[in-house]
Amino acid sequence: MTVVIGFEGSANKIGVGIIRDGEVLSNPRRTYITPPGQGFMPSDTARHHRAVILTVLKEALEQAGLKPADIDCVAYTKGPGMGAPLVTVALVARTVAQLWGKPLLGVNHCIGHIEMGRLITKANNPTVLYVSGGNTQVIAYSERRYRIFGETIDIAVGNCLDRFARVIKISNDPSPGYNIEQMAKKGSQYVELPYTVKGMDVSFSGILSYIEEAAHKMLSSDQCTAEDLCFSLQETVFSMLVEITERAMAHCGSQEVLIVGGVGCNLRLQEMMGVMCKERGAKLFATDERFCIDNGAMIAQAGWEMFKSGQVTELEDSWITQR
Repeated sequence: MTVVIGFEGSANKIGVGIIRDGEVLSNPRRTYITPPGQGFMPSDTARHHRAVILTVLKEALEQAGLKPADIDCVAYTKGPGMGAPLVTVALVARTVAQLWGKPLLGVNHCIGHIEMGRLITKANNPTVLYVSGGNTQVIAYSERRYRIFGETIDIAVGNCLDRFARVIKISNDPSPGYNIEQMAKKGSQYVELPYTVKGMDVSFSGILSYIEEAAHKMLSSDQCTAEDLCFSLQETVFSMLVEITERAMAHCGSQEVLIVGGVGCNLRLQEMMGVMCKERGAKLFATDERFCIDNGAMIAQAGWEMFKSGQVTELEDSWITQR
């Protein structure tokens, strides 16, 4: 049996997860939450991670009922992500691997999300919509590689939602996206927003600029409520994502869709994607916030796959990359 421990800390979540042959033994995490109207800065986020990472590591081992000797491999997020938080986690992973005398594995964060989604949902060969605060991509597996069929040409969908939350001072606890989702349920009036799909790609920066400007005018003149704007933004950006996912499915001849990444928790996105899948006679796979949102187990799972195929990362190659 192969046991892999995974360290994740590419953004504002710090997580340590342990996987044993497809079974999640433990997956604790902490989130760095900033006041309403603020985002998270790399240096502050790294400081938060440094303060809690050893506590989270201890929790992971205790919950799994394992000792360092039981671990076969140490996996960590090599990138993409924010520089300072990534360095913090890589440093701890490197140290732990040397202290315990275990092989080290640098994992691609995006592949971590996909492999975790495949493990939990048992999807076979899906077209993947990967949507989070830092990434928006439509991905499918072809000729021994994950290929990007479409992506955002500017900001990620989660970043668009988070920055809108800042404009109207929505709380960042537990996350701005979750709070927008709850407010959107109370919205009834659809405000027309720019809809920007360019072939297989999408663009969110224009929508964000438009709604940032419109929000102040419309809210101050009572033309609509904050809930209406949340509803309208969700409907528009999710429609764009469903459109490019369907186009990728048609191109690949796929009958499965897997939604991964933090925005993938959104039940309205899952509902809209479900309608499209039903019309095509396809199956939708999605996970909940335990595995959608950045977590250590997803890095452990991708690391497990890599380790089983004979890969290891030498110490001199254990750098990080923001790209």
